[in-house]
Amino acid sequence: MKKIETPAELLEVVNGYRLSRIILSAFELKIFDHLSGKSCSSADMASLINADARATDRLMNVIASLGLLVKSHGLFTNSDFAEKFLVSSSPAFLGGLAHTADLWRKWSTLTQVIRKGSSIDMEDNFNDRGADWIESFIAAMHARGVAQGRELASLLDLSKTKRSLDVGGGSGAFTFGFLEKNPGIKAMIFDLPNVIPITQKYIDKAQLGGNVETAAGDYLKDDFGSEFDLVLMSAIIHINSPEENRQLVHKGADALTAGGQLVIMDHLMNEDRTEPLIGAVFAINMLVGTRQGDTYTRDEIAGWMKAAGLVGINIVEAPSGTQYIIGIKH
Repeated sequence: MKKIETPAELLEVVNGYRLSRIILSAFELKIFDHLSGKSCSSADMASLINADARATDRLMNVIASLGLLVKSHGLFTNSDFAEKFLVSSSPAFLGGLAHTADLWRKWSTLTQVIRKGSSIDMEDNFNDRGADWIESFIAAMHARGVAQGRELASLLDLSKTKRSLDVGGGSGAFTFGFLEKNPGIKAMIFDLPNVIPITQKYIDKAQLGGNVETAAGDYLKDDFGSEFDLVLMSAIIHINSPEENRQLVHKGADALTAGGQLVIMDHLMNEDRTEPLIGAVFAINMLVGTRQGDTYTRDEIAGWMKAAGLVGINIVEAPSGTQYIIGIKH
């Protein structure tokens, strides 16, 4: 996104929340599900979702203006795009939007959060957020992780990798990408007790039970084991404080064999923390949603790796723009 230079550009950004909220409300009301394979009036939809008829009509009109619904002779149908991506029974369903809707509530507290310095939401323990929230969060991460896992596998030398560990691996999307490149890998996915049953569903769906094991625990407290040729920490360091990350990276390094590689994927900030923009924004996301989370600079992460005894520390940028920082156990 380019920098804001005119009042019109400022207002465009500031008012962007309106369309976002409209789409998320339609998603939460399951309007696209109700319209799957059929058409109906806004009045009929209001009855289906137990809502006000006039308000439902105005909402659906905007959705039609955006091209997600088609309106003809007073009846609404899903567009081809909505049928593919916004209907829950579709294989391409963007279920992660449920997580985005949950984040909306947290972002609404930003002013208070800035005054306090951390999240004002007392429900910031992952395990306390309920099965539906966790399912939607893992779905959101999986939707993004499948392509990223394949991309990372294409960047790494996995020819000598016999055992891999995915810390906070969620659905296992990155591990699945590694196995596509090297089917001989024996993999371990480590995550919280509430997540592992969901992980197992993804493993079973991918038919990779013969190659992938799971381990339940807290990555800040529990042992990882040892003799791994690759340890991946994808999108987890932003949840933690600097001291927690220092300890986590040390544990990851200890779990490696000689010559093994520790790979960290996250927003790698420049030293004044203004670039990339997505990382600067995500630091706010961590501020409203966690007690100590943040995005970290390249030098900070490299420092934790060096302190853990890793060498050959290198930053690799994928064609998608995703950055990885890699260290080797001496």
